[in-house]
Amino acid sequence: MCGISLEAHSRHVRYRLPDPVLITDEQENASGAWLSHADPIDAVMMQIPRVAPFLRALMPVHLIGGHIITFGIWVTVHPADLQRAYSLWWEPEYQNLRLHGWLANSIKPWGLLNSPVNLAVLDPDHTPYCVSSRNPTLSAVLEQEWPHQAVLGALPEELL
Repeated sequence: MCGISLEAHSRHVRYRLPDPVLITDEQENASGAWLSHADPIDAVMMQIPRVAPFLRALMPVHLIGGHIITFGIWVTVHPADLQRAYSLWWEPEYQNLRLHGWLANSIKPWGLLNSPVNLAVLDPDHTPYCVSSRNPTLSAVLEQEWPHQAVLGALPEELL
């Protein structure tokens, strides 16, 4: 239909690092950096000195026809919120976690870097989901269906 393989339509795209970390010389290897896992692709939390604390979140984008592409993105959060998420991660109370932050990845084709976002745990076995935003573009991304080509065509070929 849109010229992109069917397997690419319902998939997960995971960003390795937050954009503010990508532009630093040492990236995740900065002195004093903390990651929840050894590799940033597996990490769900990180704190980079002189940059920010970050939490992994899922951002589902609905494509026309019932397909969903889920972006595993980074969200900048307040240090106290990162500590709260860490303390609740393996506890039953994790399912009630709600946070506010700012997108730490630019998501093509919209951009959206630094857009405010509200996070909520929708499934206790997953990282929090982006559920709403006061940014009108991000709100539309979360609530509307999008043409396949507009979203999948903007992704780098190696992610398809």
